[in-house]
Amino acid sequence: MDDDTAYSSDSPDSPGSLGSPHSLHSIGELARLTGLTVRTIRFWSDTGVVPPTDRTPAGYRLYGPDALARLGLVRTLRDLGVGLPVIRQVLEREITVPEVAAVHAEALDVQIRTLRLRQAVLRAVAGRGSTPEELELMHKLATLSDQERRRLINEFIDSAFEGLDVDPDFLASMRGGMPELPEDPSQEQLDAWVELAELVQDEDFRAGIRRAAEDQTRVWQESGRPDGERTKRAAEAIKERTAEARKAGIEPDSPAARPYVDELAAVLAEVSRREDGPEFRAWLLERLEAGNDPRYGRYWRLIAVINGWALPDMEPATQWFTAALRATARA
Repeated sequence: MDDDTAYSSDSPDSPGSLGSPHSLHSIGELARLTGLTVRTIRFWSDTGVVPPTDRTPAGYRLYGPDALARLGLVRTLRDLGVGLPVIRQVLEREITVPEVAAVHAEALDVQIRTLRLRQAVLRAVAGRGSTPEELELMHKLATLSDQERRRLINEFIDSAFEGLDVDPDFLASMRGGMPELPEDPSQEQLDAWVELAELVQDEDFRAGIRRAAEDQTRVWQESGRPDGERTKRAAEAIKERTAEARKAGIEPDSPAARPYVDELAAVLAEVSRREDGPEFRAWLLERLEAGNDPRYGRYWRLIAVINGWALPDMEPATQWFTAALRATARA
């Protein structure tokens, strides 16, 4: 029989009587009153969070009236994941319960974020039937720190554009568009990060982006770098005019698209320092198709989702204009 549970008495005058405010309880009585096991109470007692008030002549532990309150607080804090050393500090008034709660709430935030990242990985794996190797890679991508995420994107940008005469404004926009997961990301943002991390490590995507950049560099070497402000105005014109056409229900291969193509081709010829005509339009179509990798648009949509930005709307404009220019070239 256990030494701490052997001692008990039902006598109103015994140390275990509940009738007196100065009554003492054995471990067995505390177990019955709290629903905790004798083993748990003894362990907490041994660690000093619920020390005995006295002992019987036979050496059995006895606990005072405050033991019930201490046990209740210890159980609550343990359920919240607080360790016994910290609980002892609380009980000894070295730190306060609000201070403990703040620290553990922050720790739980980190755990919740980590679990949600893992959930995003598992959902992606379940949806695409990934191999064990792909699962390991995706797990690493999902658990990167903010600094590691930035390093991954910068490494992608370096591999795609390093050594090329790229427009400084364009390069600045690429480096400025870093994925920044918020403190409490949504599942959509987590899924977007997993997909983006995979995309920027896709060698075919990297090679395609570099080919488009090399083509642009070659064009600039032939005809000079276009004026940045005029290029921006041309992009706005394409976006606005193609939006009007799409809103009016004009298909890019219909005759009604021709006036839009003529207007925009003239704008782009001026920006490119070329004369509009069949030769220029064939050249322009080649440039548009060289840089028309839908994954590049996907890249920016994923960045927008992760960062909570408005979704970019240039891709539909470029696609409509390219299709319309191609149709007029065949006409």
